[in-house]
Amino acid sequence: MPGQLPPDFEARLSGRARALQSSAIREILKITERPDVISFAGGLPAPDTFPVARMREAFDRVLAERGREALQYSATEGYAPLREWIAARLGTPAAPVAAEDVLIVSGSQQGLDLLAKVLVDPGDRILVETPTYLGALQSFSMFQPQFVPVASDEDGLLPEALDASMRGAKFLYCLPNFQNPTGRLLAAERRVRLVERARELDLLILEDDPYGALSYEGSTPAPIRTLAPERTVYMGSFSKVLAPGLRLGYVIAPPALRAKLVQAKQATDLHTATLSQQAVFEVVRDGFLDTHIPTIRNLYREQCEAMLAALTHHMPEGVRWNRPRGGMFLWVELPRGMDASALLAKAVEEKVAFVPGAPFYAGQPVAEALRLAFVTVPPPRIEEGVRRLAGVIRAAGARRAA
Repeated sequence: MPGQLPPDFEARLSGRARALQSSAIREILKITERPDVISFAGGLPAPDTFPVARMREAFDRVLAERGREALQYSATEGYAPLREWIAARLGTPAAPVAAEDVLIVSGSQQGLDLLAKVLVDPGDRILVETPTYLGALQSFSMFQPQFVPVASDEDGLLPEALDASMRGAKFLYCLPNFQNPTGRLLAAERRVRLVERARELDLLILEDDPYGALSYEGSTPAPIRTLAPERTVYMGSFSKVLAPGLRLGYVIAPPALRAKLVQAKQATDLHTATLSQQAVFEVVRDGFLDTHIPTIRNLYREQCEAMLAALTHHMPEGVRWNRPRGGMFLWVELPRGMDASALLAKAVEEKVAFVPGAPFYAGQPVAEALRLAFVTVPPPRIEEGVRRLAGVIRAAGARRAA
């Protein structure tokens, strides 16, 4: 009968929806969930670092002492005591932060989405590192910008690559600390030169910093925000220092921009979960992170060293990799002409997985690159996984030479 067929949903999709693509990493994770696969693919924090008992106590305390308030709607800007704590922790004499400067968001990924909503029109130019965080490319792509890759090297983004042709871009997006995907750290002197170039070209900087606390050496250079608070938006997260399931992040932005972010968030989800915000404040208010974060650093340093040692022992000639000083990732470059994406299926057959580097490029991808995430794999499994991966690479090299 007429009307019983379902609507043609494809015809009803917006142009934005038709352009959407699944995350390459999420698709890879679907095929690596088997326990027999050693996965270096997912950029997930180690579950052993999650303070489960501490979080349980915090949720119990919040529900017992102010349960009705914690289960109610609340302010879009976020829970005031948590915003005050963030402001006190991140402010410096040169670049103070007030509680009203802080917007709590549902994970820093929402911060990226809100910033794109209020800043980007179709065709606007966005400057991004080469390579850069895939989740940011996905989020920004929803708003149909023109991506402009900015050259980088082993020490991160090259300030001198910001030239006059980039004047008028909506913003520069960068991850200066142990970048996803490469693990690179932007040196202090480059941060100073980056700010100088941004002022010369009148660029807004989006500084994404989910990994800055995870330095194996205990410290990182001063945030870019402290060098140019008037033209920097800073994004942080509790995902890597507490737990990603909380979906709790924050944005520090200049006042005029922050007001628009608040309006965009009101239209998106009204506010971030009240209960989670209050529980996290209970956890962090007494200095817990100052003792908890060093345990994460020590664990990740041990796992990184295990991977570096395994790579040195097993990898064939011609494979190169960096030595991260913090974070969760390591960047590998295969011999010239080898395709990491084509190699993945063979690797999964050998029960080891990684993420090809190509999806992390806004411009011309580098087929030889791949990302290894090591923090969810214990050292003996790291050794075995790298041995398997090295065998796959060696076999691919032999086929090419035949």
